[in-house]
Amino acid sequence: MEIKVYDMEGKESEKIDLTEDIFNKEIKDTLLREALLAYLVNRRQGTVSTKGRSEVKGGGRKPWTQKGTGRARVGTIRSPLRVGGGVVFGPKPRKFKYPLPKKIKRAVLRYSLAKKFKEGNLLVLDKISLKTAKTKEMLSFLQKFSLEGKTLLVLDQGDEKVRRSSSNLKQLGLYSASIVCGYDIFSHHNLCLTKEALITIIERLKKNE
Repeated sequence: MEIKVYDMEGKESEKIDLTEDIFNKEIKDTLLREALLAYLVNRRQGTVSTKGRSEVKGGGRKPWTQKGTGRARVGTIRSPLRVGGGVVFGPKPRKFKYPLPKKIKRAVLRYSLAKKFKEGNLLVLDKISLKTAKTKEMLSFLQKFSLEGKTLLVLDQGDEKVRRSSSNLKQLGLYSASIVCGYDIFSHHNLCLTKEALITIIERLKKNE
């Protein structure tokens, strides 16, 4: 299996071989779904909180007498039936942590790479370099390679010009090859990475086999 490597001008510079064990394996959609749900659940903070009837301030006495007013009987202003009262079965702080085994994390990263390759949404460049740190230069780069929709740029090493020029583009994500995960790749339509970043990701997968 081979994939073309392009330069910043859009010209083919070389071809590199891809590992069959990574890019030609059967994609298990059920495993992808389980892992992606786990990634989304782990992003939840679980800090929302409401006060129950016993936690609401005040309500130590009856608002009015039991009889003679013509109004309904009320024992306390803490009642959930009243505005400002307690919340019945309201949410409390909790942990949504859903740990995934390392083996599944590696499998999802492998499947996400294979999926982008089979869909034709994987672009490999010899390097990503910009002359100036301006948004319009990054837009010109994306238009040159027809990268429409959500796009993920993966670099092997940080580049300040690339970071600054992509910070204002909501549809563009920027990650390092050493920390990118399957969810990051799968949640973007296009995957654009450098040759060195691709080698780093492949080494990550081989190292943990």
